[in-house]
Amino acid sequence: MEAGGPQYNPRTVEEVFRDFKGRRAGMIKALTTDVEEFYQQCDPEKENLCLYGFPSEQWEVNLPAEEVPPELPEPALGINFARDGMQEKDWLSLVAVHSDAWLLSVAFYFGARFGFDKADRKRLFNMINDLPTIFEVVTGAAKKQGKEKSSVSNHSSNKSKSNSKAREPQGKFSKASQPKDEDEGLDEEEDEEHGETLCGACGENYGTDEFWICCDVCEKWFHGKCVKITPARAEHIKQYKCPTCSNKRARA
Repeated sequence: MEAGGPQYNPRTVEEVFRDFKGRRAGMIKALTTDVEEFYQQCDPEKENLCLYGFPSEQWEVNLPAEEVPPELPEPALGINFARDGMQEKDWLSLVAVHSDAWLLSVAFYFGARFGFDKADRKRLFNMINDLPTIFEVVTGAAKKQGKEKSSVSNHSSNKSKSNSKAREPQGKFSKASQPKDEDEGLDEEEDEEHGETLCGACGENYGTDEFWICCDVCEKWFHGKCVKITPARAEHIKQYKCPTCSNKRARA
């Protein structure tokens, strides 16, 4: 079901992805900036209603298509019936989940219809997967993940630098990585190895604009501010010991 105008059929990976983004933007608009209007349109007293997103970044609440089978996969039916039986945020989250599923079904419907091969399907999925889901946007998880991803990216890049013997003493401490390093990306092993590393003093993740330093004894990472080490001071440290390791040496 499409809103007005001739039927649009994207035929390349880029066109399908553009179609996906347009529909996604429309549905996000319905569930965020236009949420009051969306809520009012989803009257439980009406028949089975669906939320549609269009390539033009518009949205519409309407009855499902009458033709069987429909021209495109249909969104979840009856989203209006659950509206008054749930907390509003939970209801919106539920609609968001079903909207994500519908967007994927439409994108890969086009892929199947126009004969995308394995490489095309993989490329399309990777392009889609780089975007936050509607559910993540609606629940606020997208912002949280964005911060964590930035933290992991900078942390992993800097720790990789620290393992290079040729960079001593600079290799033992680091500032936030430059944008060039982030653009190069990280492999899965680095993500798994460094993704959950925390400051050994405060337990918080590394911030993108913060200086940090690694202990040469226990190999834990610390925010510079937590161990009172500045970048200027770190330049003159050949072997850094964190407060815990220094105390252990003193007691010994």
